[in-house]
Amino acid sequence: MTTVKTALTDVRVFDGTRLSEPTTVVIDGAVLGDDAAGARTVGCDGATLLPGLIDAHVHLVVPDDLTKLAGHGITTALDMACWPAERVDSFRGRVPDIRSAGVPAIGPGGNHARMPGMPAEAILTSPNQAKDFVARRVAEGSDYIKIVIEGDLLDQATIEAVITEGKVNGKLTIAHASSVDAYRRAVHAGADVVTHVPRDGVLDPGTVALMAKRRQVAVPTLTMMEAVVDGARVPGEDYAFCRDTVAALHEAGVPVLAGTDAFSGHAPIPNPVVHGPSLHRELALLVAAGLTPAEALRAATTLPARHFGLPDRGAVRPGLRADLLLVDGDPLSDITATRHIRGAWSAGTEITHV
Repeated sequence: MTTVKTALTDVRVFDGTRLSEPTTVVIDGAVLGDDAAGARTVGCDGATLLPGLIDAHVHLVVPDDLTKLAGHGITTALDMACWPAERVDSFRGRVPDIRSAGVPAIGPGGNHARMPGMPAEAILTSPNQAKDFVARRVAEGSDYIKIVIEGDLLDQATIEAVITEGKVNGKLTIAHASSVDAYRRAVHAGADVVTHVPRDGVLDPGTVALMAKRRQVAVPTLTMMEAVVDGARVPGEDYAFCRDTVAALHEAGVPVLAGTDAFSGHAPIPNPVVHGPSLHRELALLVAAGLTPAEALRAATTLPARHFGLPDRGAVRPGLRADLLLVDGDPLSDITATRHIRGAWSAGTEITHV
């Protein structure tokens, strides 16, 4: 992998809405420049240049996870639970760039409490534990605070205490919710971001409206919802509920971000969601749920950059990080064109497609 001054010529740039006429984009070290003098020239034959993709929900386990993400044009990965802190730190400063919640807050006795190696400090039974839990995450360097709402394992007071304490400490708060009841709890507790969507019903209009009013953000992880519904076949669960909830959230003006819940560890379902290709599947599912291709692309670029406080990326513009994805075809006409990767760069470093 190398970082040199490079001029990508004859590229059509996605500006968040449309594709430009063929132009030149300059990679100048780790950022995008505006002077092609002295640059190595790479002809792109009218290919499409996108901002590097951001997967707004992954779980990092081993270094190869990063390799797979980067090789599929994902230049930023937002990890939603990883421990211990030393493991999280080992992923920082590499390609792709990562952020992490570290240890999540969970209730006792549920599926998450039974995950191998889950730290005992993750399990909360009282709102009085929230302050210490959040303080530990802040001390470890967690970028945001994650709470898992799973059945009635955490009472509403504890959920609200964790979210409130996270905000007191200036941290974005993320809530896991994959049932209608859990989603309502997350929204009413004031979580900044709610990840997943209900598999047991379509979210009610009142909760959707409240989410829009409060400017809360959704990361539906349709790829994982599809895999769980198809693989687990739990009575009463239907992928159509997930799709229709996304449509309702989008129509109400709730920001919808692209995330996959990709995980390379032992999968509880027969069709695991893997790092890299799953984000391209997520884009297609978002389009099938009612987003336009341009909106789906923004869901994996400008919107996660905006809502996760990453102003140096998410667009192709001089001065921003040189996080780029070059693809054949026109993803505004066919979103699956994002899979036809010709090249990718992370902070100006050219990476190899896998």
